[in-house]
Amino acid sequence: MAEEFKDQQFIEFLVKSIVNHPDDVRTERTVDERGVLITLYINQDDMGYVIGRQGQTARALRILLKTVGAKENARVNLKIFEPEGARQAHQDNKATAPAQAASEDASPMDQDLADLGI
Repeated sequence: MAEEFKDQQFIEFLVKSIVNHPDDVRTERTVDERGVLITLYINQDDMGYVIGRQGQTARALRILLKTVGAKENARVNLKIFEPEGARQAHQDNKATAPAQAASEDASPMDQDLADLGI
């Protein structure tokens, strides 16, 4: 990458350092009248690492990226790419996980009682 894309190199370096699939990390950089937009593509298994609890990691990445951009007099924003339906699939998995865990922990006798409605 060229010298002028320090912001892109910086965010790739940071994200590759915190994910389990660093080879899947890539970015796209676009410039328009509003500034620079860096779109981050990662492995879906690493989404939690990049976003963090309540979005804290993503917020920190954006702040650092804006600081790097400010040094170059550029307004830089970060977009974390999420494929269509990925969030819904994640929520569906979370909803079924407790029920599956409960049925896996139950003994055969407990399952028989549950089948009888007792």
